[in-house]
Amino acid sequence: MSTIHVTNGDHAAEILREALQTAARDERVIPLKDDLAVGQLRGIDDNPETRALFWQQVLNEQKFDFISKLREQDALLRELAQDSGQVVIWHGQSASDQLTLRRVAYTLRNTPQRLNEAKLSHEDLPFVTNGEGEGTQQRRGREDGATAVGMFTAAELGAKLPTAAPISVLRISRLALEWQEVKQINSETRRWRDNTFISGTYSDIDETILQIASDGWQEARRLAGQVMGSSFGFLVSDAIAFWRCRELVAAGKLEIRGDLAKVADSQLRRAAR
Repeated sequence: MSTIHVTNGDHAAEILREALQTAARDERVIPLKDDLAVGQLRGIDDNPETRALFWQQVLNEQKFDFISKLREQDALLRELAQDSGQVVIWHGQSASDQLTLRRVAYTLRNTPQRLNEAKLSHEDLPFVTNGEGEGTQQRRGREDGATAVGMFTAAELGAKLPTAAPISVLRISRLALEWQEVKQINSETRRWRDNTFISGTYSDIDETILQIASDGWQEARRLAGQVMGSSFGFLVSDAIAFWRCRELVAAGKLEIRGDLAKVADSQLRRAAR
């Protein structure tokens, strides 16, 4: 019987494909590419238009056909539901990975015997030597302990292949219900804390940007990198960080030296009060 692996994002899928190839396992990997931790979710399973408009705004790209891309994602989910093989959903301890788990559980709620999971956490990351101070050992990864499948190497994912295990029918029902609940709440952001989703707003990111920004000019990429490393309860991508910078420039809270449409190549500073 065939097995299909599902990941959150292309990068994670590429690493998992390498792990499967090394293990001589000819199994398909499907990446789901929507960062579900940000942007409103209501209607996402029925009509991709709202999500398409959101990503069009975030990426500041008018010519790209986001609706077609999201419809392709919907088609992949329908294909998963109609297939008869086993499905393994890979997930770490981050909001987007956990939401992807719940969306897949909702998709397969009528055939729960097919759904398996491979779980990853901060404890699965190896110890590395801290280059600062006394060279102490600490786990590789983020200080807040958040993990996503794309943070692991192919060898590390390969070591987790034997751990994939069925999800109970009761838990699948609960995961599917939680997916419906977060869709209805329809918040701007969703944090993952203590195994619970907490609704938030873009202002959480904006406040951090303004705290990091200074009165002097600094490279937008450096500023965005610091924002991405901050703890929000979800992982902030570079696309989201640059989008919020553009919005703060438009609101007069940041000043820009460069082209707003190419904010990643510009310099930013906090606006004079």
